[in-house]
Amino acid sequence: MSQIERLANERVIVTGGAGFVGSNVVRRLLSIGASVVVLDDFYTGSEANLPSGHPDLEIVRGSVTDYDLVRKVVSGAGAVLHLAARNIIVSTRNPREDYEVNIGGTLNVLLAVREARVKRTVYSSSASVYGNPRYLPINEDDATNMLSPYAVSKFAGENYCKAFYESYGLSTAVVRYSNVYGEAQRPDNPYCGVIAKFFQSAMAGEAPRIHGDGEQTRDFTYVDDVVEATLLASVSEKAEGQVYNVGTGRETTINQLARTIIQVTGSNIEPEYIDRRDIDNIRRRVVNIEKIRRELRWVPSFTIEKGLRRTYEWLVEASKGASQ
Repeated sequence: MSQIERLANERVIVTGGAGFVGSNVVRRLLSIGASVVVLDDFYTGSEANLPSGHPDLEIVRGSVTDYDLVRKVVSGAGAVLHLAARNIIVSTRNPREDYEVNIGGTLNVLLAVREARVKRTVYSSSASVYGNPRYLPINEDDATNMLSPYAVSKFAGENYCKAFYESYGLSTAVVRYSNVYGEAQRPDNPYCGVIAKFFQSAMAGEAPRIHGDGEQTRDFTYVDDVVEATLLASVSEKAEGQVYNVGTGRETTINQLARTIIQVTGSNIEPEYIDRRDIDNIRRRVVNIEKIRRELRWVPSFTIEKGLRRTYEWLVEASKGASQ
């Protein structure tokens, strides 16, 4: 039996479970026999992301800002995977909402799991906490540098997890995601990432729009790999009180990304270059994944090329379903 299969028959709470990453986590949990409760306010998530009528899935519509609701949902849980958050676009537009959901909501979750004596809480953070790093690849203990309200709130959540671990003995683990993409990241969602937007353009025969010169880099991570890392963090004894980078250790420029997507889709187009984005001022990013490899025995299964091809296959099938 794999480590993750220890979650079979457990009651697992996934906050933000109707979102892109959350819904992939939910499907994986259901596949191993876990009983899953999704808490989501459907601000960016969609019920269409979740399996319909599954006997082991309960969907609760509500926000992590509602402490009484969080207490009720968390009661009796074996594990809590806290993925609910306002993303970088929403956070930049409305820093107060970012504070209330990303910081206040995380505190609510931690207070509730402490009361309910939940065995493990996993908090999804972001590589955005590193800002523009001095050295590459980025290690977990490298300096942080918050350049957006989103980064501030995600790092605050990390610190609350650490404080609850040290002060109350709460079993927490933090996973710092790096530019996740893949199945269920819908291009019609206004808050989707660059890969979904590039695919939408290329599949429509339109030029992908690149902000700046396109030489900025990211460590793009396929969602299936992110799911496995998150679930390993929820069951591994070594993960208690730890922070892990979740990426590929490979740097990809936006120009390379656009060219690969154009190639995968078979389009005959060239990218269009426009002004840089105010909300995304990171020049280079690639994370070191040695710690999670060594301690949790996790390594990514998807290269950027393989992940993009898998994403394209899903988008083609999803577009067929939408047209029927």
